[in-house]
Amino acid sequence: MTTYLAYGDPVSAAIPGLYQVITLVGLGVLARTRRFAMFRNTQMVAFLVLPALLQVSLGGFVASSAMILWAIFTPLAALALLGIRRSVPWLVAFFVELLVLAVLDSRLARSPSELPPSFEVTFLVLNIAGVMVSAYVMLGYFVEQRERAHRDLQAERERSERLLLNVLPEPIAERLKTEPGVIAEHYDAVSVLFADIVGFTERSAAMPAADVVNLLDDVFSAFDRIADSEGVEKIKTIGDAYMLVGGLPTPRPDHLAAVVRTALALRSEVARIAALPGQEWLAVRIGIDSGPVVAGVIGRRKFIYDLWGDTVNTASRMESHGVPGEIQVTGRVAAALGPEFAVRPRGAIEVKGKGPMRTYFLDRPPAAHQSR
Repeated sequence: MTTYLAYGDPVSAAIPGLYQVITLVGLGVLARTRRFAMFRNTQMVAFLVLPALLQVSLGGFVASSAMILWAIFTPLAALALLGIRRSVPWLVAFFVELLVLAVLDSRLARSPSELPPSFEVTFLVLNIAGVMVSAYVMLGYFVEQRERAHRDLQAERERSERLLLNVLPEPIAERLKTEPGVIAEHYDAVSVLFADIVGFTERSAAMPAADVVNLLDDVFSAFDRIADSEGVEKIKTIGDAYMLVGGLPTPRPDHLAAVVRTALALRSEVARIAALPGQEWLAVRIGIDSGPVVAGVIGRRKFIYDLWGDTVNTASRMESHGVPGEIQVTGRVAAALGPEFAVRPRGAIEVKGKGPMRTYFLDRPPAAHQSR
């Protein structure tokens, strides 16, 4: 603006001055009304029109050092702020303006400004450099925002993945993401465990709600760590009962041994917690059976991976018909156990829905095995 005044061109000097006035007034209105759309549109119109007016007042493309280059920011800003569809009219307006200036250029060049040719070259270089740097900064900002959004999306995806894996086994979660429809499979040989805290329902009625939840969280979090260390799959908790399985969704030949080791560790963990002051009443019943099951995902909201079949029902009966502090197993489990585990007969008991059954209690491992 000062340069144009120095060379006796007040009209050209008034145009950048007008932009400053428009901007200051616009910022004042924005501060009072918080209407950013008005400020945004005013700025885009100014960036579109004022460079063209300045080019006209200076005498065309050459004399103005291609001042119209600054109008490029209007469609770019519209694209960034409004999106592709709403930015198209601004892009069309820029090209119409450019075409009009091209048609008028020969007439405008007849009365150019009095700026020296060296100034015209200098301003041309400055215009090109200024537009380039400004466009680079603008694009750099949006690239950084895109990368930040990508990082945030990736973090959110990982968080969602962790939440999904807290609900479903990893192989099932992967299938659920890629395969529509029902997921259901038959497994010929798995081992199912149920564990229940004895007398917890009656005890919890006299406990503060926070104490009930904290105790269950302590016990079941410890159970989760043990299950993870043995490579068995937690299926769900049902009130104060805990269900897990070995041998699915990835079959393994030692599923029974893994579940039995888990059962022994669960009993030991409950005994450790029961040794704490005020927890002497705590005891656990555990039941195990081994055999075929059907497994699958049910539901579309709050879905769950669950098991069905006689093996599941029998394992549940082994727990519910068990004895506090004991791990009760079926005859087929006792027969399949290796020499590293010991059982003692309980005898025949009447099992609901099954009739008389010979069951066994799992003893603690022999001392030699414990030392290992």
